[in-house]
Amino acid sequence: MSPFNLETCARPNILALVPYRCARDDYKDDGTNVLLDANENAYGPSVAPLAQTTDPSASESAAPLLSQADFLGLHRYPDPHQAPLKQSLCELRNTHHHTKRTLGPENLFVGVGSDEAIDAVLRAFCVPGKDRILTCPPTYGMYSVSAQVNDVSIVKVPLLPAPTFALDVDAVLAALSDEANSIKVAYLCSPGNPTGSRLAKEDVTRVLSHPTWNGIVVLDEAYVDFSPEGSSLAEWVLEWPNLIVMQTLSKAFGMAGIRLGAAFAAPPVAQLLNNIKAPYNVSSPTAALAERAVSGEGLATMRANVESLNAQRDRLVRELPGIPGVGRLRGGLESNFLLYEMVNAQGEPDNEVALGVYERLAEKRGVVVRFRGKEHGCLGCLRITVGTEDEVSRLLEQLRGALEEVRGA
Repeated sequence: MSPFNLETCARPNILALVPYRCARDDYKDDGTNVLLDANENAYGPSVAPLAQTTDPSASESAAPLLSQADFLGLHRYPDPHQAPLKQSLCELRNTHHHTKRTLGPENLFVGVGSDEAIDAVLRAFCVPGKDRILTCPPTYGMYSVSAQVNDVSIVKVPLLPAPTFALDVDAVLAALSDEANSIKVAYLCSPGNPTGSRLAKEDVTRVLSHPTWNGIVVLDEAYVDFSPEGSSLAEWVLEWPNLIVMQTLSKAFGMAGIRLGAAFAAPPVAQLLNNIKAPYNVSSPTAALAERAVSGEGLATMRANVESLNAQRDRLVRELPGIPGVGRLRGGLESNFLLYEMVNAQGEPDNEVALGVYERLAEKRGVVVRFRGKEHGCLGCLRITVGTEDEVSRLLEQLRGALEEVRGA
């Protein structure tokens, strides 16, 4: 019999890993649920012809899509450099709001969602078992998951209290100054998840300007296209060699299914990330669909969808406070989700109430949101993704009923 023992063979940090979980780990989509849990774009992809081509017999309308995605070339490995896609992404972010210089393909790493970039940065800059990263909770959970996979410890500097959830710059600078921390990477989320608040450019500047710290600032802008024009700092990597700006097509572009993320950086940093990726990490269909999403037609569709989602977001802000049991808005308005307190009979934010509402909505009422009450500064909070007009109407109706059940119990 083999002497194999998983407990002693596998790396201890992997055995101890708590994987990233989403609401759909608990509640699967049965085709009838309203899914307001994962911050997807409820209006669909920015590739309009794809969304409209639903008739399998419509060969003429389907043929252009097949050509665009280059399905007939799948016997060949994909382009390992994705130069046309990178150029289109650069053109999108060359707004010159933050610099007169111009981004080029040499400033980009593209990969399997932002998650590949998060992991690549860790592998490029952090020595396992020695170096650390800095995060500012509440924040995106994959920073800590990737850190543990790579055997990298975390220094946590919480954001300032709600509703601003601003960066505690003095505390961050102090943590970076402490050589005992051995921090190599600071992951900052803007707009934040689950906060929905954008970090002040002045605060990010202070971190980038640290006089002694030799490390990388990663600014995660997954939701930036829901913010005002010019909010993205992607082109700012041309001014700061220690800045990486991550983005994704999963949110505003409605392309979560193709898993395409990008990291903008100074050319030497971008080259480093490209050197350690798998040779063909982005498939040909993914690259083709991504190029279409950031084309003129795709951008027009994306912006129209964002306008619709922002209108429904404003509607939620108007109508949610009128439901008994809904407390304060605890985050910002610069994403496609909202962070709201659920309160008890005494008007206090209450995790028991919030968790009860979350479970009743999903199990009995067909609406899936996210319970965030265990995260720093989010007591009693649910994170609610903005949906279509019909989905928002259903949410409002079912939330009222769920709160009545929980608070009356």
